Amino acid sequence: MKIKWYGTASLLLESGNTRLLIDPYLKKLNPTLYRIPMEEAKSADAVFITHPHLDHFGDVGAFTENTHIPVFVSENGILHAEKLKQNTDGMISYAANEEIKIGPFTVHTYRSCHCVFDVATVLRVTFAPRTWLHAVSCLKLCHHALQYKLQDDVYALHISDGEKSVVVLGSAGMEESVTYPQEADLLVFPYQGRSRMHKYMERFLEAFRPKKVMADHFDDAFPPLTHRENTEKFLPTVKKILPDAEAFIPQEGEWYEV
Repeated sequence: MKIKWYGTASLLLESGNTRLLIDPYLKKLNPTLYRIPMEEAKSADAVFITHPHLDHFGDVGAFTENTHIPVFVSENGILHAEKLKQNTDGMISYAANEEIKIGPFTVHTYRSCHCVFDVATVLRVTFAPRTWLHAVSCLKLCHHALQYKLQDDVYALHISDGEKSVVVLGSAGMEESVTYPQEADLLVFPYQGRSRMHKYMERFLEAFRPKKVMADHFDDAFPPLTHRENTEKFLPTVKKILPDAEAFIPQEGEWYEV
């Protein structure tokens, strides 16, 4: 199995001749970021949405237009798409504790939750000079993002092709009552949303105990409200909690073996 990061939370997984596209986002709010190669992304056999937020679900129509790619998303996500006049013909609702088969892939779904911004992060953004210099843009962005409201429909995905397995977290949150799969070959961890993210990540490493960890969602996807996260403590933290595990910061558009 191979995995490619397109920036933000957008991923492409490949096993044999089958591909899964996860949380595709075009990054229109920051055109300086890596651009997703549309033809490659549209070659996916299915799309999975971990939760219906703007940067995970808002651009899905661009990848399914004039194609027959099924989009697996929550029922709440389908309702959002209908309100926003998006085509929902290919959307298939899913919930927690389901098993979905796509070619050699088996996708197990787990209830998760969204990362809660801490006080330090909120204050940093609120009082940052560029927030005030671009106040109108900030308000427009908030208005646009608030069209996508969660209803406990954030999911973690455990994806296996029979040989390798990947756990994808769309957001850095966990439900305390859920028993998540351990010892996956790769954990994809969204490294944004909290101050001291490396410390916050420790409990996820202890809960999942993967063999390898990859960061994502650390780019500046929502300027001026976001910035590119400092990932220098990502690798040392993984080594501290899981000495035998590998860890890496991916480059956009490059394939990595799981």
